[in-house]
Amino acid sequence: MDGFLDETYGGLTELRVHGVSGTPPHFTLNHPCPRRVAGDDTTGFYRRWWPEGRPAGRDADVPGVRRREAYAWGGLTSGARALALWLPLLPFTLVNLTYYMLPRPPRGRWLRRLAEAALRLFALLLTGSLVGAVTRAGVDLLGWQCTAPGRACTLGGAPAWARWLAGTWGGEPSRRLAVTALAPLLVVGLLGWLGRRTWRRDERTPVPPEAGHSGGPYGGLPLARPRLWRGGAPVWRLRVVHVSFAAASIGLAVAGPFTGARTGLVLTVANAAVQVAAAVLVLLPWIARRLDPHAGPDCPAWLAWSCRLLWVAAMLTVAATGWAALRGLGPGAPGRQLPGVGAGNLQYLLTSGVGLFLLLAIGVLAAMDRPRDPAWRPALGGLAGWAALMIAMGTANVLALGLLFWTAGYLGEPAALAEPEPSAATLYLGDAVWWTAVLVPVTVFGALGAAVVLWCVRRAEAARLEPRLAHYYGRRHAPEVARAWSLAALTDRIGLVIGLLTGVGVAGFAAVSAIRLLGLFTPVGGVTGLLAAIGSWALAVVGAALVLLGRRTYGDSRLRRTVGILWDISTFWPRAVHPLGPPCYAERVVPELVARIGRLARTDRDQVIVSGHSQGCVIAAALVLQLRPELRRRVALLTHGSPLRRLYTAFFPAWFGREGLAAVRTAVPWYNLYRLSDPIGGPIFRREDPFAAGGAHRPAGGDPLDRFCWDPRRPAPGEPLPEIRWHSDYWLEPSYDAAFNRLVRIKMVV
Repeated sequence: MDGFLDETYGGLTELRVHGVSGTPPHFTLNHPCPRRVAGDDTTGFYRRWWPEGRPAGRDADVPGVRRREAYAWGGLTSGARALALWLPLLPFTLVNLTYYMLPRPPRGRWLRRLAEAALRLFALLLTGSLVGAVTRAGVDLLGWQCTAPGRACTLGGAPAWARWLAGTWGGEPSRRLAVTALAPLLVVGLLGWLGRRTWRRDERTPVPPEAGHSGGPYGGLPLARPRLWRGGAPVWRLRVVHVSFAAASIGLAVAGPFTGARTGLVLTVANAAVQVAAAVLVLLPWIARRLDPHAGPDCPAWLAWSCRLLWVAAMLTVAATGWAALRGLGPGAPGRQLPGVGAGNLQYLLTSGVGLFLLLAIGVLAAMDRPRDPAWRPALGGLAGWAALMIAMGTANVLALGLLFWTAGYLGEPAALAEPEPSAATLYLGDAVWWTAVLVPVTVFGALGAAVVLWCVRRAEAARLEPRLAHYYGRRHAPEVARAWSLAALTDRIGLVIGLLTGVGVAGFAAVSAIRLLGLFTPVGGVTGLLAAIGSWALAVVGAALVLLGRRTYGDSRLRRTVGILWDISTFWPRAVHPLGPPCYAERVVPELVARIGRLARTDRDQVIVSGHSQGCVIAAALVLQLRPELRRRVALLTHGSPLRRLYTAFFPAWFGREGLAAVRTAVPWYNLYRLSDPIGGPIFRREDPFAAGGAHRPAGGDPLDRFCWDPRRPAPGEPLPEIRWHSDYWLEPSYDAAFNRLVRIKMVV
């Protein structure tokens, strides 16, 4: 290759790890010509290439002495076209996040294990809810209602394929159900395929020998355990259980209307037995247990065989159900809706009961784990995990109901069971569906209320900052800077927003549940009918918009990077309770970085300074505690735009709380840069007051770990205000070079 590219090891290496949105290597390296020196197109290590030959200067790479390297991991979340298929899986991701938000007090171990078991059951029921929505859309609305004699799909305005199905098997309901069950079975197959594909790619990454063991000074910290990034076996077990449960729910919908016949009754019982067995397995504490790489077998042999047996039983039962339905199971039980929809209502009540138990359990755990220092108290008093769980449930309802309303509107006219004047084109949705639709406009009103509160908070903060900033920026520029800083400060109110929205949703859910159970009135006519109609239209629009967004995401690489930000933030954590969510990129990223540092710093004469930006700070903090002690001595840490204290301590205190961050600080030399204009990053331990005497201009010798950076730069008299950098370009700050030079411990000889 012409030009110059340093491919040596040893000496000083600045290893840059980017943040969200798949930052390209040339931005991370601040160099127009990056070249990959290790890894692949998905995750790779890049260095600077000079086409005109070896460069000179203090910033240049020198073989065997110093170099700059970038690790690009964005291909795991922002590059693949399969990203478009992840959008409906957001509820599964939120359930996984809930696991890591659970308080972990030393005295509450048994209660926490019960909460974890309940969380796994909740995740299983959530899988059943979303697959159940696809089943009701296909098997109930299309197979049972629309294609029945004289119903919507027999009319002239129905789609041709639906009229063909109604004309071919209109008088044979079991055959209609068998054919329309292919759609939800395809969805389950797609979920299983995605889960297996990502499992093989990411969660089976071997733990390198450079990784430490669970012992040592930090062995008691959850973040320091190698088992955290070793999810191959538990994710496989959970995936088998979830897919079996979902497949059996489809078989139950097909066989349920025919329990009057002996064959239908046997198949119904068999499918229900598979679901019960899946629920029992998911409650066992060993099903999701992760073991250290040096801890022997992954799980008891009987548990692995039980999962395989469940898989075989589910596939055989569903196949037998489909075969029997195609041969004919009789006329079936009468009813406007598919008989057996009540089983879905039972699952809904069970989900609500598990959610209530988790509220009580998490509340007790949070009370037992309450820190004395108010500055380190978690968001929502430790109940952020339960709020995330309710958001997951609400998001799943929005997706499910959006599909149902869109399908009913496409095939006919959606209506409640209490509709006074049904027609042949009417397709019935249960009262529970319509009552849930009522909550949509109510939640929107709650969101508008939260927006008003945030606007008032920002305005008050800007008014407080403006006179103080006038001394530094002048009266002309102070208002603009004050607005920027006050906007960035709203991130500290995210707990308030989540709490308000969760409170509105839960209160509305409790109200409509009480009205429905007491039978006070129906969601037809009046104010409730209007709200239900508005909600149904909104949900149908959401369903259509999600399909459109997925289609555009599949073909537009720019949009994939934008949507990938969501997964960059939410899929750092491994799939602990729900195996069908988007994969955890850290299970591949952390082992790869550990192995790379082991190669770059083989001797005590070598040093690696890990420079993490934004989400890269989180990866770097997790990486440090995974290194062997002798390798850790050759590493230093420089973070900037870090969400560690601001977001991760607030929502994941058991992992990135005071003890976890103090361990990182003790393990390696560390500096952290932050700005008050940054809406994501912030200080780790102490926020400097830039307006105090000395403030951010104290002598370098007295600097703490956290270093404040002015943004925007102070303009000279008569100059316009420089562009505000917000969360980006920390690498261009003068304080970056100063902090980096203070971390260098080896003498450079060129």
